[in-house]
Amino acid sequence: MSLWQTLEHLPAAAEWAGVTSIIRVISYRHLRNGKYLMIKKPQTRYYISSLNETVAQFARRIRDYWHVENKVHYVRDVTQCVAGDPPRGEDASRIRVYPLPNLFALARNFALNLYREHGFNNMAQAQRKSGFGIQLLKVLFRMK
Repeated sequence: MSLWQTLEHLPAAAEWAGVTSIIRVISYRHLRNGKYLMIKKPQTRYYISSLNETVAQFARRIRDYWHVENKVHYVRDVTQCVAGDPPRGEDASRIRVYPLPNLFALARNFALNLYREHGFNNMAQAQRKSGFGIQLLKVLFRMK
C-alpha cells in the first residue's frame, strides 16, 4: 500500500504534498509516588514529516524535542508557578497584555539560565534558595 493510499482517509491529505513519513510513537510515563512506581497508560503520538530518514534518526529527533520540552517548558510550568497555585504556572498566567507576556517569559528564561550557569540542577531548589536572601542573588547577578 502506498503512502497516499494510507493517507486517503485523512482530512486535507492533499495539502500534505511533501509528506514522506508518518511516525507513530507509543510512550509510557513512569512516575514515583513515594516508594510506589506508577506506570501511566501508554500515550500514542503521531508525527508527519517530509524528511527521508531512518527510524533511528527520527527517534533521535523526537527524543531531542521531548528533552527540550521537559527541560524548559515543564520547568517553567511547574517550578515557576506562584506558591499555592496548582502546577501550570506559566500556562495559567493572567498576564495577557502585550508586551508583558513576552517580558515575563524573558525574565523566567533569564532566571533559569542564571540558575543553570551557577551549577543548579534542581530549578525548584534554586528558586527557593534565591528567595531566602539577598546573598545568593548577589552571586547570581555578580554583584559585590
